[in-house]
Amino acid sequence: MRARFRVCANHHGSSTTSPLMVTDPIADFLIQLKNGNRAGKESVTAPASNLKQALAEVLVKAGYLKSVVKRGKKVKKYLVCELVNVGNKPKISNVKRVSKPAKRVYVKTEGLKPVRQGFGLAVISTPKGLMTNSEAKKAKLGGEILFEIW
Repeated sequence: MRARFRVCANHHGSSTTSPLMVTDPIADFLIQLKNGNRAGKESVTAPASNLKQALAEVLVKAGYLKSVVKRGKKVKKYLVCELVNVGNKPKISNVKRVSKPAKRVYVKTEGLKPVRQGFGLAVISTPKGLMTNSEAKKAKLGGEILFEIW
């Protein structure tokens, strides 16, 4: 796992490195998956959290990931996500973050629409946990649309 750092100049003119803060960890995780898939990688490693693990498990059920495993000790936990390639093409061609930290997007059951005429899916945070748009429509649940993937 590689840590991201930025170079900061202090008042003495020398530079130090400090960890880069990520304001939207879900978007960062999705872009890591997309970029890893486009680069032809077999797996992607990302910092672990319960939300990211739940998102990855939804993507495993939907067929966008082969598997997800949580590894590491104590504070240094990370997720290893095995990617899916269809022939030479990546399964994940694009990702769109719908609900952002600055603007949350909620939808009722009636507002759930197919993504890319049914070739993609949306992941929704419902009162019964994370699920795809088709699962939420069957369960007659609305919630926050986190992202769309195709």
